Amino acid sequence: MGTIWNKLMTICLVIEIIGNHLRVPTICFAHNITAFFVFGDSLVEVGNNNYINTLAKPVFPNGIDFPKGTPSGRFTNSRTIADIIEEELGFKDYAPPFLAPNTNGDMILKGVNYASSGSGILQSSGLIFGGRICMDKQVDYFAKTRQDIISRIGAPAAQALLRNSLYFVMIGSNDIIFGECSLALDFNHYVDGVVSKFKSQLTTLYNLDARKIVVLNIHFCAQDCVSSLNKLAKLYSSKLKSLLEDLTKNLSGSTFVYADYYAVTEDLINNYRSYGFEKANHACCELIGRHGGLFPCLPVCRICPDRTKYVFWDPFHLTESANLILAKQLLDGGLEYVSPVNIRQLANS
Repeated sequence: MGTIWNKLMTICLVIEIIGNHLRVPTICFAHNITAFFVFGDSLVEVGNNNYINTLAKPVFPNGIDFPKGTPSGRFTNSRTIADIIEEELGFKDYAPPFLAPNTNGDMILKGVNYASSGSGILQSSGLIFGGRICMDKQVDYFAKTRQDIISRIGAPAAQALLRNSLYFVMIGSNDIIFGECSLALDFNHYVDGVVSKFKSQLTTLYNLDARKIVVLNIHFCAQDCVSSLNKLAKLYSSKLKSLLEDLTKNLSGSTFVYADYYAVTEDLINNYRSYGFEKANHACCELIGRHGGLFPCLPVCRICPDRTKYVFWDPFHLTESANLILAKQLLDGGLEYVSPVNIRQLANS
């Protein structure tokens, strides 16, 4: 049966029986992504932290421009880069937060978001925030979703769905931030440990039927606001790229795409006026201090009147307008930004 399904990946017919009712068959084609799964931190969270005891909650005015006009669980004024890419790939709804009570039933067949603000690759990263869902736990949650999908549509159909899904992974910033705070660390050794842990997590995703996996590197803030962190981000990024090349080579049937979020963000900052922005080194949602402060957006912050003119929403998170540009580069850009293929090519492979 497994061989038949592999040969018929161009068209998969999923029939599920609920009670005494036969569902209308769902036809899915290999050139389309069947589901969209998101793993990460505050850059792509959509509300999981609303259901845990944590300081890292994206409260209003975060989400001020989100279509529903209410706090959306996102650390930006509207859509994240993952939201935008989902839309571009044809999904009508955003992948819902795993911990939301209504994330169940047929909804999970189109994907789930496991991202959690304050989280990291290491379990210890972000401890200062209290509760957060580290990458290990996010992978565990995905394993539960996978089992739920198998229960709903059967193992052969589930494998077909999962292997033709896209996995969007954006995590690591908190590992670098909190690692940099420890002056006692040999940072090169520390980054090697982070990357080694990440290798284990990504390999586990592969063993759970993930095949098309996009992994973004990290960037911290506008220009030189925390230059030491961005230097460390470059070190981490070089090791991450080598890891993903190694995984693609050694894990049969997989494509691990390296998305250079650092490079596209730097290009946007350096050439912001050509993209139509007026501010590239100052946060739209500001509190105090250089570049609008060193705090995420809070209810006491001042909000710029025109969010489309700012690259940064707060000192660490981009505005939707900036996310739109970055998403386009990762979807359709060349090898200088995304390799070995861009996201649209991966989706159509």
